[in-house]
Amino acid sequence: MTVGALASCVGAAVGLAAGLAFRASERAQHPPQPERTFRVPEGVDEVLSVLRSSAIVLDSELQVVKASPSAHAFGLVRHDRLAVAELMELTEKVHRDGQIREVQLEIPRSRDTTQTLYVSARVAPLNRRLLLALVEDRTQAIRLDEVRRDFVANVSHELKTPVGALTLLAEAVADANDDPEAVGRFAERMQREGSRLTRLVQEIIDLSRLQYDDPVDSPEPVAIDDVVAAALDRSRVDAENREVRLAAGGAAGLEVLGNEGQLVIALGNLVENAVTYSPPNTRVAVGVRRRDDLVEISVTDQGFGIAEGDIERIFERFYRVDPARSRATGGTGLGLSIVKHIAASHGGEVGVWSVQGAGSTFTLRLPLHLPRAGQPPALDTSVGKETP
Repeated sequence: MTVGALASCVGAAVGLAAGLAFRASERAQHPPQPERTFRVPEGVDEVLSVLRSSAIVLDSELQVVKASPSAHAFGLVRHDRLAVAELMELTEKVHRDGQIREVQLEIPRSRDTTQTLYVSARVAPLNRRLLLALVEDRTQAIRLDEVRRDFVANVSHELKTPVGALTLLAEAVADANDDPEAVGRFAERMQREGSRLTRLVQEIIDLSRLQYDDPVDSPEPVAIDDVVAAALDRSRVDAENREVRLAAGGAAGLEVLGNEGQLVIALGNLVENAVTYSPPNTRVAVGVRRRDDLVEISVTDQGFGIAEGDIERIFERFYRVDPARSRATGGTGLGLSIVKHIAASHGGEVGVWSVQGAGSTFTLRLPLHLPRAGQPPALDTSVGKETP
């Protein structure tokens, strides 16, 4: 063997020895982690996939070995650990004593928002080595309960006013039975309070039928011309008494699928509100137009307008922009909420534009129904009729 070949062999041996020494050193500094031996029992994957709750399986070291997609979406799991301290504490207790535990938690949706997720968490041993955590989102249920409680409280409060007034007026009539003028005056007020009570009860009934925004049962073609005429007719006498002019115009011959009675209630509520909050010698206009596959029905007034801070809340039940004025005019605070639910049950929506001092425009948008396939209704561009 030549000297050069010998030198090459020695160099290769030295390099190999150095490499083996480096690997040995690495193994000494970072010993390999033992492989996890825990396996999810057979059939658990299939069960977890059909559960409505978020499911998390943890091993004896409380590391996550299986989690449903919703558990990640709600931020319950991050990497292979639980990301919620209260849930981690619950699993530690169950791991120690094997007792099933359940707790209600409030979890922030993220660091950048004030929204909170309300959940019910239940943790139980799955076998000797595994734990199962089931987390059910109860946010919507809790909010519905809050809405129901508020609704009952508001209804009770609203009913007290006319019922109390009727009781007092009845006593006043009994005391004034020898004064025909006073009896007549009290009787007139009793009629007003009775009408207010009747209206409140009817709106509560209407709202209870619509609160789930279910699609209309057995929808039929409804002529928007008829809906506009009926809605205006409901407010005609009140408009004349308040010296408010009613006007209608725009596209004619349009149809939607739905319930004509409900649509008359919705548009009638918008017209009635516009008349109620309009000063004398102003106008309330109803305009109809087609936009793509929608029918837009707008109600525009020249009233006081709505403050920007109130616009987002005006469709809430019992919310009033001006409570004192609403009580003076007999408003219940339910009319716009009914409009919103009727629009939703017809596959549409209601929107509002308003500037204080410049009036308001409420717009109902409903899916267009074509009477004959391929033939859109004709548009009427004539000037709308106006009634004094």
